Amino acid sequence: MHDVLSHEEYRQIAGDLSLPSNAHINGKFTPAKSGDTFDTYNPATGDLLGRVASCGKEDVGYAVKKAKQAFESGVWSKLDPSERKHRMIRLVKLMTRHRHELGVLESLDSGKPIRDVATIDVPETIECFAWYAEACDKLYDQSAPAKDDSIAIIVREPVGTAACIVPWNFPLQMMAWKAAPALAAGNSVIVKPSSETSMSALYVAELAAEAGIPPGVFNVVPGPGSVVGEAIGMHPDIGAVSFTGSTEVGRRVLEFAARSNLKRVVLELGGKNPAVVLEDAEELDHVADEVIRAVFWNMGENCTSNSRLIVHKRHHDKLVPLLVQKLKEWKTGDPLDPQNALGAIVSTARFDDVLRYIETGKREGARIVTGGEPLTIGEGLFIPPTIFDGVRDHMVIAREEIFGPVLAIMVASTDEQAIELANNTEYGLQASIFCAHGKKALRAARQIKAGTVTINCYGEGDISTPFGGYKLSGFGGRDNGLHAFDQYTETKTIWYDLTDAPVDARVE
Repeated sequence: MHDVLSHEEYRQIAGDLSLPSNAHINGKFTPAKSGDTFDTYNPATGDLLGRVASCGKEDVGYAVKKAKQAFESGVWSKLDPSERKHRMIRLVKLMTRHRHELGVLESLDSGKPIRDVATIDVPETIECFAWYAEACDKLYDQSAPAKDDSIAIIVREPVGTAACIVPWNFPLQMMAWKAAPALAAGNSVIVKPSSETSMSALYVAELAAEAGIPPGVFNVVPGPGSVVGEAIGMHPDIGAVSFTGSTEVGRRVLEFAARSNLKRVVLELGGKNPAVVLEDAEELDHVADEVIRAVFWNMGENCTSNSRLIVHKRHHDKLVPLLVQKLKEWKTGDPLDPQNALGAIVSTARFDDVLRYIETGKREGARIVTGGEPLTIGEGLFIPPTIFDGVRDHMVIAREEIFGPVLAIMVASTDEQAIELANNTEYGLQASIFCAHGKKALRAARQIKAGTVTINCYGEGDISTPFGGYKLSGFGGRDNGLHAFDQYTETKTIWYDLTDAPVDARVE
């Protein structure tokens, strides 16, 4: 399934694609009730891709009404779990059949390199739906150790309508991480994609309807977060919201829940993640490969980007030239060309933000090793991998999430100082440790305050491992693994008294 086509084949697919533009509510495409639209552009060319329905509060209300009706009717929520599994597997098969169209659509809308989309984003999205499909009929309820004259049963029940607010950097994958377990648990789902990357979720909704997922069960409502996101957060008939995005917006989602029905809220937020190279690290060539991948994959538009490299002074002078050398293999250009490892920044606003951070780093006195200026490739939004050396912990580029291809290198005199620097952040999503000795590496992993810590590699775990963060990087739950079901289900205790009812002796 990880087949990569040629540049010409991808361009042909792009030319033949019918781009979705309307909301998908109650099993069919529908324009916003206001008739409003917003423009969406290809960030690699500046070309207008289309005009997408700009939904509002009324559209959210309609979607929630249909989702609630579907849930209460039982067409999905009370369906035999094995049947839910089969229909989700049909969706998996359709997504597999249309994987190239999905990949091109994702690349056009986001600027992501097709090589990554074809080998990572689309396959892992499909795997996620398949994994949760198979879990539908394998989630067991429990029995508690009650007294001999009682039975205590603990059951899971779907929350009803679950909303998934999805970011622009991994539109397909983040949608899958949230919608797949919510659907598998029997909920109706409303997906709110980012306005910058709405089309792939709409495409999947169309495939879901074709797969037999009933009307009202899987809805996609595009539109501005300030309108659609708030309407979702405030709606009293939504039982859970799972949000991935900035810490600032995550706080607002919590506020909406507090002001409305105290709906369950799960937040996966930002990160300023460290790659920590300890004194006894070995195989610096491998370390360099992993560090480059960790920070520049997806143009650094990644909440787990290892945008801080904390390196022991013993390795600094050897590692930095290796990083520059490795970057020669990372070409930037047309996202539909599989020869390119890096594509375009998703939007003009994000492009300008990244350039402002680069200028800030220069003003603060950090030294640019490579990169630092935008690339002129047609009308596209391209920034090359940029490495700053001589970064101090108080600098803005060492403390704030940049969400672009920018690496800040800091030197530690001791391993203890390296761990201290790694933890000196308000975030705690992911960290990578490079260390030759297993016990030492595990001790360091336990000391770092992050939701995922990898040893001698960069990564986020896989579909079976829970994903989320400490501190300002997360709240309320985890994506992935069986843990994800916790946020889309209620836990109910049923207590059954087995004792005989007392006999009233006065009754003849």
